[in-house]
Amino acid sequence: MNYESEITKRKTFAIISHPDAGKTTLTEKLLLYSGAINIAGAVKSNKIKKTAASDFLEIEKQRGISVATSVLSFDYKEHKINLLDTPGHKDFAEDTYRTLTAVDSVILVIDCVKGVEEQTEKLMGVCRMRNTPVIIFINKLDREGREPIELLDELESKLSIRVRPLTWPLGMGYKFRGVYNIHKSTFAFYQTNKTKIEEDVQLFNGLEDPALDDVFRDEAKVLRHDVELIDAIYDDFDKKAYLEGKLAPVFFGSALNNFGINELLETFVEIAPAPSKRESTTGIIQPDHSEFSGFVFKIHANLDPRHRDRIAFLRIVSGKFERNKFYHHVRLNRDLKFSNPATFMAANKTVVEDAFPGDVIGLYDSGTFMIGDTLTEGENFIFKGIPRFAPEIFRVVRNQDPFKTKQLEKGIQYLTDEGLAQLFTQDGGNKKVIGVVGELQFDVLKYRLLHEYGASVEFAGMSAYKAFWVKFSDESEIDELKRIRNNYLYFDKNENLVFIAESEYSITMARQKNPKAEFLSAIEQNERVLKLQ
Repeated sequence: MNYESEITKRKTFAIISHPDAGKTTLTEKLLLYSGAINIAGAVKSNKIKKTAASDFLEIEKQRGISVATSVLSFDYKEHKINLLDTPGHKDFAEDTYRTLTAVDSVILVIDCVKGVEEQTEKLMGVCRMRNTPVIIFINKLDREGREPIELLDELESKLSIRVRPLTWPLGMGYKFRGVYNIHKSTFAFYQTNKTKIEEDVQLFNGLEDPALDDVFRDEAKVLRHDVELIDAIYDDFDKKAYLEGKLAPVFFGSALNNFGINELLETFVEIAPAPSKRESTTGIIQPDHSEFSGFVFKIHANLDPRHRDRIAFLRIVSGKFERNKFYHHVRLNRDLKFSNPATFMAANKTVVEDAFPGDVIGLYDSGTFMIGDTLTEGENFIFKGIPRFAPEIFRVVRNQDPFKTKQLEKGIQYLTDEGLAQLFTQDGGNKKVIGVVGELQFDVLKYRLLHEYGASVEFAGMSAYKAFWVKFSDESEIDELKRIRNNYLYFDKNENLVFIAESEYSITMARQKNPKAEFLSAIEQNERVLKLQ
């Protein structure tokens, strides 16, 4: 088996979007086109009683939204595709931010009716920080939406990236005829079809082909005018600029009706990058580095509620991973071996014998792993760049059933390990505060604690502005903080000191009165700041 060819086969990417833009629907339709599934069921269809393949948590199926990143590995032609379907809802953005550290490119879904929305800009900002290559899919062309040229202008102005359409729509809404592939001079005719792939595609000999007039009549002039205008306004597609994160190719279609997907998928496998390098504490690790290394970017408890399993998702950065071989857990300084490493199609698992850079595998975990952990073949370094952000919404944990205290402790431990929320404690752990970035996370926590651990909990309100990790060299530097503001000091799960400020004024005063200490609103996932003795 050729190691280099195995690397170049891999395409690891995420699909991101504002909620309801069609991200999870597009995910499922890519699986349909790849042959990974045989029939697609609309996420919100009342006629097809089937939830999205990537939504496997019960609460996701009930609400019709994604609240956790799911991993989908499948083959397409000669390529091995690792697709990470991320939560679109802003309350679960931190899971998406972490996931973006594990991929090499993204597909960004835009609703043609709403255009660029708030969460779109935030997600794109994370991509711009890492110069992640982006392909844009403008969705829902079967609805009456905004003019395509207007959407392209908005993409460039709000997302700070150049765009280049590679397909172009003819009509929109009830007048939608289909999309013209600018580079291949083919036209895909739109058909309302939720369960099968598009088949009605005609090849033309460029825009001057008389057959265009025979097929489209007066609309042929509109198509010629639009495509000629696009070619005049936008530079030719430059793959190098795309790979550098400076240029985004744009496609149009309707994910719900399986339309425009083929053009997107074919271009993706042609231009999307192979596995890329990652930064570590000892320098850059290239994918062709001979020794194995990888990092945990996600942990999920109870993927199968019947078995109470816990899975750590590991992105392989370099070398070859082999089943039943010992690897070094850098943080714990222990060697571990894994007898049942798995690849995933959402909740469905398949045991694998080996895996290569770009692959995402699941490792059964009994509490050994934390998000951000690094595995190597013996080298002592940690991969960098997995963020942890300060939450802004806080609730005090109230146990509603004293007979289920142990179940509650275990549930909170495991669910906060997943990164769903952050746990802060006082009084030796007796007082527990949960911090999140969005209110919906409390609903998910409450639901999962009850249904997966049998623990009944309420979250009592707490007046707070924001959490800050306190970094200091000596305890004398935080003397005022301990004396005057001790009631607002907590510890996180890594035993870092955390100041939960009541208001913007209180953090301003804390900084003034403790000038030698740093108050951080974001840290590396496993970063240790000096704790109190």
